Amino acid sequence: FDNAGRYLLGMFYISIPLYLLVNMSMPLEEFFSNGDYSAWRVFGLLALIWTNDTMAYFVGSMFGRRKLFERISPKKTWEGFIGGGICTILVAWGVSFLLDDFTPARWIALAAVAAIFGTLGDLVESMLKRSLNIKDSGTLLPGHGGLLDRFDAFIFALPFYWLVLIL
Repeated sequence: FDNAGRYLLGMFYISIPLYLLVNMSMPLEEFFSNGDYSAWRVFGLLALIWTNDTMAYFVGSMFGRRKLFERISPKKTWEGFIGGGICTILVAWGVSFLLDDFTPARWIALAAVAAIFGTLGDLVESMLKRSLNIKDSGTLLPGHGGLLDRFDAFIFALPFYWLVLIL
């Protein structure tokens, strides 16, 4: 029974965000209907998550002093979190000129979601791995912590992206 609960939780953890991603890739006026799929929206949202992860790492490794949640993820720092967030907002502002699907304000709101909930997604996945005493979530991408490590922030942030877009 315990395994069935874990299986179902895993299914919902992955499938609901991916369903919302398909909805977000449709034109806003056709948000809940069949419209044209825009891969550029997906790439834009991925770019925000990847910018946040990358810049948080660089800023944190250069200037990081205060640990964010040392017990869960010992290398994450507050300085990295703030630096990653600022860089992500700047990238979102630039993306708003390249992709006119959303207004600049909406792209900046999506950047804030990427910074906050992307980092939380990383922390939740790290907490899950630590609770199971495993280092990597899989072997498909050697040296990267597994496939889930590459997309944990994105999957966790998707429902919050969706909320920003419908509100």
